[in-house]
Amino acid sequence: MKSLTHADYLALRRFPALDGLRAIAAVLVVFFHYGGPDWLQGWAGVQMFFVLSGFLITTLMLREERGSGRISLKEFYLRRGFRILPVYFVILLVTAAGSAIAGTFTSNGIGPALKYFLTFTNEFAGGSPYGQSWSLGIEQKFYLVWPLVAIALGTVVLKRRAGAAALGMLLALVVVNFTASHSNPGWPLHYFSILTGVLLAVALHSQRGFALLRPLTNPVVQLCVSIGFICVHLGVKPIAGFLDGINGIPGHVLVIPVYALATAVLLTAMISPGPVTTFLSTKPMQFVGERSYSLYLVQTIAATIIAFFWPALSGIGQSVVVTALGLALASVLYTTVEIPMINLGRRVIARQRAKDQQGAPQAPTPQSAPESSRLATIGQAQP
Repeated sequence: MKSLTHADYLALRRFPALDGLRAIAAVLVVFFHYGGPDWLQGWAGVQMFFVLSGFLITTLMLREERGSGRISLKEFYLRRGFRILPVYFVILLVTAAGSAIAGTFTSNGIGPALKYFLTFTNEFAGGSPYGQSWSLGIEQKFYLVWPLVAIALGTVVLKRRAGAAALGMLLALVVVNFTASHSNPGWPLHYFSILTGVLLAVALHSQRGFALLRPLTNPVVQLCVSIGFICVHLGVKPIAGFLDGINGIPGHVLVIPVYALATAVLLTAMISPGPVTTFLSTKPMQFVGERSYSLYLVQTIAATIIAFFWPALSGIGQSVVVTALGLALASVLYTTVEIPMINLGRRVIARQRAKDQQGAPQAPTPQSAPESSRLATIGQAQP
């Protein structure tokens, strides 16, 4: 069984196993919130999302720069906006309206927290029925800043300087976490997970970096890495207990870098064909993975409906039923909001490109057209 080559990696049009990883991450989070077993430590699924996000966004930028020699900020922000914002605001509106109708708009925290939800500073919003959206505050600021940093350092940043820049940002955030006083201890370390994904994307794009990581892409090694990751995940609680109190930081915060690095190793193994990739690419995993974003946001609404009709339900039964209803609601959102808005965004970008090319039309080179196709397909797999 051969390992993946660098040329094979650059030619990949999509990463099929990532749908399965997103599916697992989303279900872990729902289970954590609604009756799942404590040993499962489902909260760590958010960190998997963060690593995936950093990896995919940076891979898109690297391949765009490789294919066209530049990065289009306008297109980047349009893609992110049409992908993230519609479902986010639809569920926020439903949550706020439902709270108002129930007479709990202020008492349940949604009213006072609206200013945070509308400015994507969700991580400081406190408890409310839309509290699970805190991770969107982290990610949106990353989406805003990282492309600007990359372009500000020049187009060669993604060839030579991105790794150093990301590492510098990562270390700065760790220092801030250990020295600054804030109401949400440990929030900078969530960027550790995202920047771990960034560094992985840069390493895999580089021929030298890929050569170092290539042994992980062997199908046999992939199986061993997957078993090792499961052990790390199940060990999150004891590891957090061991690290608890270092420099006054809670153990569940300090375990984040450990989990992020383990996810990066797993992700590297999952880019190549193998038995675990085959499992993660099955239709059920793809189904849940494609709806993972909506599932993550709609989970509180699903849990509220279940609590109204079945108030005595608890434990693993509650986790399963909430996940099932959440998936049903997410499917509706996926077909009526997510896909139509993503397609609208593509049409807007296509019209903008056509308008920009009217003055000086150029036929695509034989190399740039396939690159564009790859970027579009990989982009569909973003969290």
